[in-house]
Amino acid sequence: MGIISELIGGRRKYKKKMKQFQTVELKVRMDCDGCERKVKNALSSLSGVKSVEINRKQQKVTVTGYIEPKKVLKKAQSTGKKVEIWPYVPYNLVAHSYTSVAYDKKAPPGYVRRVDFTDNPQSYATYVSMFSDENPNACSIM
Repeated sequence: MGIISELIGGRRKYKKKMKQFQTVELKVRMDCDGCERKVKNALSSLSGVKSVEINRKQQKVTVTGYIEPKKVLKKAQSTGKKVEIWPYVPYNLVAHSYTSVAYDKKAPPGYVRRVDFTDNPQSYATYVSMFSDENPNACSIM
């Protein structure tokens, strides 16, 4: 009887929301092979993880799979290492890479700091007013 009522639509089962396949990049402070192994083993144990790639020189960990970024971050922090979401983007993807907010001496070669002007709209307004297409004399740098 349960099967017939399910076919008719009388009883619906709650469907669990499927996780999307995604890539999570983290900046993790690692000094030796032991640190690298500890982080890799911890992240590989998460359910849904397909691969964990580590670049110790850049202090970068890339995790791919059917995962949630918050859970990956929390699991990496459980190793006792200093962990944050990867704060850099490739240089060629940033429209305003010369702003003081984006420039970072610690950034790996070819990368600049991820800039989100929504955090500080006042700095964005200042930046935009310095370079105005409507008023070419408004450029305060020249």
